Amino acid sequence: MKKYFVSAVLGFCLVVPAVSQSAELSTFEEKLSYSMGFEVGTYFKSTGDEIQKEPLVNGIEAAYSGDKPLLSAEEMAAVKKEYALKIQEKQIAFLTELKAKNHAAGVAFLEDNKKITGVTVTESGLQYEVLTEGVGDIAKAEDTVKVEYTGTLIDGNEFDSSARHGEAAIFKVGQVIKGWSEALQLMNPGAKLRLVIPAELAYGEQGVQPMIPPNSVLVFEVELKEIIKK
Repeated sequence: MKKYFVSAVLGFCLVVPAVSQSAELSTFEEKLSYSMGFEVGTYFKSTGDEIQKEPLVNGIEAAYSGDKPLLSAEEMAAVKKEYALKIQEKQIAFLTELKAKNHAAGVAFLEDNKKITGVTVTESGLQYEVLTEGVGDIAKAEDTVKVEYTGTLIDGNEFDSSARHGEAAIFKVGQVIKGWSEALQLMNPGAKLRLVIPAELAYGEQGVQPMIPPNSVLVFEVELKEIIKK
């Protein structure tokens, strides 16, 4: 989406008169042109050293003036393809490093958490601590439940909660992430648990961008308010 937006902005810049840095921006067109140019410049500056200002500006001016380009269409297509591959390689390297970093941090967090008094570790690796005991029937995989919850990353940053949505969440026990589904089947109405869910029982290597990075261990406080009867 960002790539498309920048392409569209560049195309727009070619048909809007330029305004010098010292000129006063008085008209709507001048302000819009400057805003578009500033956004494009900020984006390309952030991408590294490959996009250089002088050739970039020369290319824009040549296109706006209708001058013959210094490169053929084929040459431009080839160099842009090469650049796209470089960007892809950088993204892959970044994600690989991030996944490894988060995995190591998650393993360390799980090791420390399981040593806390009152924490139980299940066969799957789910860790939970009972904060409040419930009463009544235990929830089953086919049940629909109402819960209140808060979810954080291991650094304490909250990524979601029922309070954000202004109401308790309602869903089927068997239709959520594995760690939640398993935990809910240990709970009865009124029970409140603190869950520490390994990445493989949550969103795994993919995560949920931008809220949940890849290989994230998740921490939840979950209270089962009700098992909704049909």
